Amino acid sequence: MFKQFFGIACASLMLSIGFASADVTINGAGASFPKPLYDRLIGEYTRIHTDVRINYASEGSGAGIKKFSEGTIDFGGTDSPMKDAQMAGATGGKLFHIPTALGAVVPIYNIAGGDDLKLSGPVLADIFLGNITKWNDAKIAALNPEVKLPSAAITVVHRSDGSGTTAIFVDYLAKISPEFKEKIGTGTSVKWTAPGAIGAKGNEQVSANVQRTRNSIGYVELIYAMANKIKFAPVQNKAGKFVTASLETTSAAAGDLTSAPADLRMSITDAAGEDAYPISGLTWILAYEQQKDAAKGKALVDFLWWATHDGQAIHPEVHYAPLPQALVQKIEVMLSSIKGPDGQALLSGK
Repeated sequence: MFKQFFGIACASLMLSIGFASADVTINGAGASFPKPLYDRLIGEYTRIHTDVRINYASEGSGAGIKKFSEGTIDFGGTDSPMKDAQMAGATGGKLFHIPTALGAVVPIYNIAGGDDLKLSGPVLADIFLGNITKWNDAKIAALNPEVKLPSAAITVVHRSDGSGTTAIFVDYLAKISPEFKEKIGTGTSVKWTAPGAIGAKGNEQVSANVQRTRNSIGYVELIYAMANKIKFAPVQNKAGKFVTASLETTSAAAGDLTSAPADLRMSITDAAGEDAYPISGLTWILAYEQQKDAAKGKALVDFLWWATHDGQAIHPEVHYAPLPQALVQKIEVMLSSIKGPDGQALLSGK
């Protein structure tokens, strides 16, 4: 009898221990824009919370939205808010856009002797439209009287995949240039018109193509330019000032975001203010209001709470700007609204 009781007790204890230490794995995919930040955040969070595993694949915002909408991943990543029609078609019901960071998209280039190159919105629009095809074009020269510009043809490098980085970049150019808005438009995937342009997948491949292609120009998130030591140009903002992308100038573009819409879908490109970098944007995690799996849902909510609070200390280390406090307060309301299959809130003790 004692042996039987002891065996049952041990088995129960083992089941209890197994349940307590069971790993929870959540999978996400999407924007490459925040991938360096997410790698750091996930690495630090899972070092502290060893019972949680988080995977994030850098596949572009378009892929992140598609997979999230189809329910093949637990959360999506995007730098371009989903449109109303996309949200209505998502399989998991009501969803939230949860901002995680502010970032900057920079024009990177590869020309000899162009360390001090300056660019403006109208000039960038004309380059990516194919209206400006030579580096020594009069419009570029007028912005850079002290730079010896080559007479070489410009090779444009752009994203070939559905991209939130593209969405931020073209959102800005469409605000600046009516012709760009009409001919190329906005969105995560657009039809480029510059002759001889090179398409590349992800910020990683755009960076690599610009690095190896003389006389080229492309656009990437700031960290990719910094990490790969690629030259990038200051851009003239709405106040007429040439502003270099940085944590401070990206934060200046966002302001305090006290007037952010309730669903937190917004654009901050071409912001007012002397110190505002004009090609700044937010990046979001997509999460359903009602989670199908309580354990996964709680792991996701707890991670997002940490990432938007304590985790923001990591942001400056990888050249992303932290979120304004007014925005964090709105995020707290969203996270508090995420529920499990039984309708109970998954966030507790915050």
